[in-house]
Amino acid sequence: MRSARKWCIVDAGSNAVITAREFGKMVLIIPRVVPDFSSPLGGELVISFPDGYGCETFSVPLNPTSDVLKNWKIIENSLWGTIIDGYICQSLPPSTLSPSTILSTYFGRPVHLVMKGPQPRECAPTLGVPGLQATTLFQDGFPLLIASEESLQRLQERIHTAAVKSPEEVHIGGLDHARWRDGELPMERFRPNIVLKGAGVPFAEDMWREIVVSPDRALDPASAPPQQTITLVSKCTRCLLPNVDIATGVRDAAVPFKVLMKFRTGKDPARMNQSCFGCNAVYGGEGVLHVGDWVRVKTWAGGGGV
Repeated sequence: MRSARKWCIVDAGSNAVITAREFGKMVLIIPRVVPDFSSPLGGELVISFPDGYGCETFSVPLNPTSDVLKNWKIIENSLWGTIIDGYICQSLPPSTLSPSTILSTYFGRPVHLVMKGPQPRECAPTLGVPGLQATTLFQDGFPLLIASEESLQRLQERIHTAAVKSPEEVHIGGLDHARWRDGELPMERFRPNIVLKGAGVPFAEDMWREIVVSPDRALDPASAPPQQTITLVSKCTRCLLPNVDIATGVRDAAVPFKVLMKFRTGKDPARMNQSCFGCNAVYGGEGVLHVGDWVRVKTWAGGGGV
């Protein structure tokens, strides 16, 4: 997760961060991290594009050195009203075109690929963790997003139930009943860093304050080191981005946003009129996570959860 949201694409005129909320086909861009521990650059981020757009594949350094960065322009970028510093990336050979030129062709407007700059970006405190001290990169607000397969299954059941009924019964405008009667919603639509299963009930993550992640099933959560502890700081309120089909870049008119609005509003005390899916979180220190690690609840959130 070290490279998660380390880069973003910004409008070249306003320096505002561009997301798939406004530009659906952004999800069709294929980023690939290629580590190289023998290189002073740590490897490279390789960016490729779907066929038919006339855009060549390019790569940028994964961890550019100070000598590299002194030749990169640093700019101030805006995201949700916050100013975030970042470097305008330059391509590694053999590409002769800059990332800005290639991406501008794809977007049909002048843009830049930007890597997060050196200034720490503090996470905003939450109602549940008013003394929160953590930093993040180009995420909307927090470095981690946690969701469970049980929660997705419950949402999927709600979608199927709505789709088999008539439009007059469900009152969900734009719902494609034929598609979603049997269609599956992939977890990738929600872009979680960590996906869990085994809690036994949907939305169990809403009630956790601290969890411990370890390959050791017998580890006592109370004795776990900070790097194995993750703090859930708030529920994640949802916009229309998960409606964008990651295979086509086309935004669905109803799923999952309008379905979530039917049963997942009023869950976040800070945003009672917004729906929630998954939880925002921060980590206690650097560590390694493995597929198949065990998760234990260390402390529970009170009241209505995180």
